[in-house]
Amino acid sequence: MKNLSILGSTGSIGCNALKIVEMFPDRFSVKALAAKNNTTLLASQVERFSPEIVVVFDETRALELKSMLPSETGVEIIYGENGYRAAATLDSVEMVVSAVVGAAGLIPTLAAIEAGKNVALANKETLVMAGEIVVNRAALNSVKILPIDSEHSAIFQCIAGNRRQDLVEILLTASGGPFLNRPENEFVKIKPQDALNHPTWRMGKKVSVDSATLMNKGLEVMEAKCLFGVPHDMIKVLIHPQSVIHSMVSFKDGAVMAQMGIPDMKGAIAYALSYPERLALKQPSPDFTRIGALTFEKPDLEKFPCLDLAYRACETGETLPAVLNAANEVAVRAFLKRRVPFVKIPEVIRETMERHNVVPDPALDDILEADRWAREQAQDLIGAI
Repeated sequence: MKNLSILGSTGSIGCNALKIVEMFPDRFSVKALAAKNNTTLLASQVERFSPEIVVVFDETRALELKSMLPSETGVEIIYGENGYRAAATLDSVEMVVSAVVGAAGLIPTLAAIEAGKNVALANKETLVMAGEIVVNRAALNSVKILPIDSEHSAIFQCIAGNRRQDLVEILLTASGGPFLNRPENEFVKIKPQDALNHPTWRMGKKVSVDSATLMNKGLEVMEAKCLFGVPHDMIKVLIHPQSVIHSMVSFKDGAVMAQMGIPDMKGAIAYALSYPERLALKQPSPDFTRIGALTFEKPDLEKFPCLDLAYRACETGETLPAVLNAANEVAVRAFLKRRVPFVKIPEVIRETMERHNVVPDPALDDILEADRWAREQAQDLIGAI
């Protein structure tokens, strides 16, 4: 029995992880659940999985959650930063599923690593912001970081059993999002509901918008660089609208290995939870006769400048990836609230990056300060718009 803590339990990844726990009750037990403010869903998860502790964002949500639960539940309800740390470091937990969206996932994920917990990582921002620090601390504490993103799970599976020195290139596939074939001159008309209508994946709002701008793929390039210890120029992005090949790797003898599957996150999540075993999920394989052709194309960096900005941040490194990520989070939130148009998202990010004085060899405090500064700058830029 593997005891889990799930950070971000009410999001898409968290809910899918809990579905796997339900499918294999003899394999997994949930000891901690942490969410932000969806107390209604969280209350039902608490009643179903009986964790030791449950965490929410603030005291108001904690009182709200307490009022929803039967008095005999007996679960400890905690809130705030200390609560997320507690969920990440609980003694009875063996693996932490880090599925919080955004920069908020960094500190609890680091806390889990410091406590010696293996991490099933869906929070790509942890590695975007502080990849070198996170990877070094994981090595120091003998902690495994197992990827949940479908692309990085695919790469992890393709590399398994092969020598790293034989690796030539990582090919990250991207669906292209909902605007792949929309003319660029129509982007000014894009509304939030358009960006959330992803053609192949069902994800949370922020990740869906990142997929629409291709920023999500840029963040994944930075994540792959840290996870697999390769230079950024060994990682290429390919547009693959069918979303059947989740990613590929090529080797020095010309061989290319691909991991394929239906566009469903449960496969990648289950592999991280059960590694090195595979669980009998009873998911179908792709129906290749129905799919027909699998197609690929280069991403258009002029049409999708967020990916180009991410490449620049990845190449520079230091504190610039944290600045890019923070500015993107602020700009996406503003777009979803209809405060800025879709086409202004990359402009806010670009201007914030250009204002930043990069800090070399940053400590964690430098990264957190860069994140704070970038959010302030991005908010000012949005206010001016």
